[in-house]
Amino acid sequence: MVAGLQLSRPVRNRWRRSSAGRPAIPDDQQGGLPGLGRKTIDSLRAGVVVLDPDDVPVLVNPAARAMGLLRTGATPGSIAAHPLLRTLAGQVRRTGVRREIELDLPRGRDNAGDNPLGVHLRAMALGGGYISIEAADVTESHRVARVRRDFVANVSHELKTPIGALQLLAEALLDATEPAGDGAPDLSEDLIAARRFAERIQHESTRLGRLVQELLELTRLQGAEPQPPPEPVSVDWVIAEVVDRTRTAATARRVDVVVDGARGLTVYGSDTQIATAVANLVENAINYSGEDTAVRVTARASDEHVEIAVADQGIGIAPNEVDRIFERFYRADQARSRSTGGTGLGLAIVKHIASNHGGRVEVSSTLGGGSTFTLRLPASPPNDLEATLSSAEIEAGPAELRQA
Repeated sequence: MVAGLQLSRPVRNRWRRSSAGRPAIPDDQQGGLPGLGRKTIDSLRAGVVVLDPDDVPVLVNPAARAMGLLRTGATPGSIAAHPLLRTLAGQVRRTGVRREIELDLPRGRDNAGDNPLGVHLRAMALGGGYISIEAADVTESHRVARVRRDFVANVSHELKTPIGALQLLAEALLDATEPAGDGAPDLSEDLIAARRFAERIQHESTRLGRLVQELLELTRLQGAEPQPPPEPVSVDWVIAEVVDRTRTAATARRVDVVVDGARGLTVYGSDTQIATAVANLVENAINYSGEDTAVRVTARASDEHVEIAVADQGIGIAPNEVDRIFERFYRADQARSRSTGGTGLGLAIVKHIASNHGGRVEVSSTLGGGSTFTLRLPASPPNDLEATLSSAEIEAGPAELRQA
């Protein structure tokens, strides 16, 4: 709520009547021309709702009503805030920190609407237990994002079939041009050239297949599919799974994968996604490390988080590129990426997995001195606002609320 906002007389009276034993908004903060502050709030496209210490709405503008952020109260003629707003307000009161969240909420009582309402909510404390919540309608931007994700997913699905055919044909061509045995005559120049081209086709089609697979994975992580409910995940299992996945690549490059740190740690989320994130970090470290070096995977507990660090002795990252390496298709060393078959999507996938689990990924690096990527995940079940409101819905308010 903007300082200087003048509340309407019924709202001011309600605040004074309901604030027994609680501090009320001082009158000197309600100055200004009569009704000017309220008219300003009512003219905003963003919804504004102010809740008192008992989560009773004491100020609501028309935009918030149009979004359906109100409910009929327990008593006739009364109003109540949407459960989402009450939950958000409770979190702000407990932590004292401003909270922002952006999500899609289905419309209607049966949650069967094809066009969910996208809202960006920002809640902050006003003092005395009062909470101001601003709601912005981001439905159109969410729709555009869904269209983009669907397009990428559909194109990727369509590409899988011809890519698979290319791989099979390249393999068949390699078999057809393979010498029959030690005593077989030397291959002609044409067969040698055909075999060389078939090997190149096989290599590039394999790289293209991996690119399509990672595009599909990234699309799923960006919200094309709902996230699975968080479950306890053993960090020891994750690291053992990653070491097993990357053993072949590490052996081929003569890189030792060393496991260190605390044991018996637990994080919460999807075991397959967390294993994928750590595997991507380890594979990246192996690809950018020299021969006869080591990649160290370390797990440790830190406050309310568990940290999984992957350190290498590779080429490092330039300071001006550190902030860009998590972008899709960005590669710090283009030549090295081509030689290792990199797609430029591995670190973007790690970033989205960390974000979806309420964590983050960080990097520290010295050019020519190696890099350390740290995946930080919650060590306790996430306080997922959307999960606590699985049955919440947005709907048009009662007629008397729409007309108020």
